[in-house]
Amino acid sequence: MSNNVLDKTDVTLLGAGCASLSLASRANELEDYDFTVIDPETHLAQDHIWGFWQMPWLSAAVLISRKKWYNWKIITTDKAVLHTTEAFPYSAINRNDWISDCFEKAIDNNVKFKRELTKECSSQVLDSRPPKIPKDNMLQHFVGYEIQAEKDVFDDTTAILMDFRCDQSLGMHFIYFLPFSKRQALVESTLFSPKKAVPEFYDNAIKTYLDKIMFTKSYKILRKEKGVIPLGIFEKRNPLYDGIGGNGGAIRPSSGYAFSFIQKQIDKIIKSSKKTKKLMVSSPHSKFELCMDRIFIKVLRKYPLIAPDIFIKMAEKLTGDEFAKFLSGEANYKIWLKVIYSMPKTPFIKASHEILKGTDPKW
Repeated sequence: MSNNVLDKTDVTLLGAGCASLSLASRANELEDYDFTVIDPETHLAQDHIWGFWQMPWLSAAVLISRKKWYNWKIITTDKAVLHTTEAFPYSAINRNDWISDCFEKAIDNNVKFKRELTKECSSQVLDSRPPKIPKDNMLQHFVGYEIQAEKDVFDDTTAILMDFRCDQSLGMHFIYFLPFSKRQALVESTLFSPKKAVPEFYDNAIKTYLDKIMFTKSYKILRKEKGVIPLGIFEKRNPLYDGIGGNGGAIRPSSGYAFSFIQKQIDKIIKSSKKTKKLMVSSPHSKFELCMDRIFIKVLRKYPLIAPDIFIKMAEKLTGDEFAKFLSGEANYKIWLKVIYSMPKTPFIKASHEILKGTDPKW
């Protein structure tokens, strides 16, 4: 590897969110490239939690993660599936902890920061700004409270990834519950639908869940978080630039687990630097995964009321390790066969037929 600055390839990173700063934090692994980040103030944003299963490409995140759970549950009105793992615990990290850590590492790596993109030509531009989202696209939208209860009321050994004991009238809706301690937890109302709900919908869902399910009436709200994740594969924000992160197809359409897949994409970028002078950006998802995800999103859009049954049956078929691998994009054909056989056949066949005929192009 050459250490001569004149021999380095200039790379400009547009935006300073998760994708750009995650790559900039690893600039020391890319000695033949000189990085500049545009709009460094993007990293100053509302804090929220990112969840992920501990996988090989997430070793840096594990070091500063807030908590990990070796048990998690999927719950419906009449069933509950408990998964356990030793190899792939579910972990949570504060967004601002990760962004601050990446920012500091980028500075140490001599990454430059500028407020605006100048007319100076860069050898390559990686654009992490949000992509173009079509109207009526399927969305994952959520509101969460981080709360502090007055008493020890939570089981902090088990994360609740999906609890469907909540209002299903607006689409697939579940409560996501991460107990950081016996008194402190994140409780989040998550909805899959083309349109956001009114704020009262999420608030009522959270308050009802704490009251009726967790039997917690006395608590303090430490902070709130909210977000919207578009589900699908989208046109890049600017076709002249290489997309990265959400603008580069990193978000998993069926789940929205963006953080893990962004890190996976960056791992692939770093490995590609050894083969070509230009950094090669590719999707962290296989064509087969994207095809299956498109069918899955179509089913959720058309038949949202069967979502609890879909997820509980899938959870019943898989072990904890298999479930973690599946949602992290590491499923082998045996895991995929288990998932496919657990699905209700008629809705998926109809959705597949519509996609093949091209009668419903929407995600």
